[in-house]
Amino acid sequence: MIDREQGPREVDVAVARRRVVGILGFGAGFVVAIGFFAFFPGLPHVIDWGAILVSLGVGAGARWGARRWVGE
Repeated sequence: MIDREQGPREVDVAVARRRVVGILGFGAGFVVAIGFFAFFPGLPHVIDWGAILVSLGVGAGARWGARRWVGE
């Protein structure tokens, strides 16, 4: 096989793909964590600042995992 150099267009596509995957991963992690705090039986069904901060942390972890999975 012939190795090709990556042109500027191919690099832009890879960067855009990583950005989209990161955004989707963060959004999915955040929504799942907020949903857990909102609907899990036994927890008070109130979204407070602690739940929001934990959900942001879960979203950040999901973003990191999704970008690592795609191949940052």
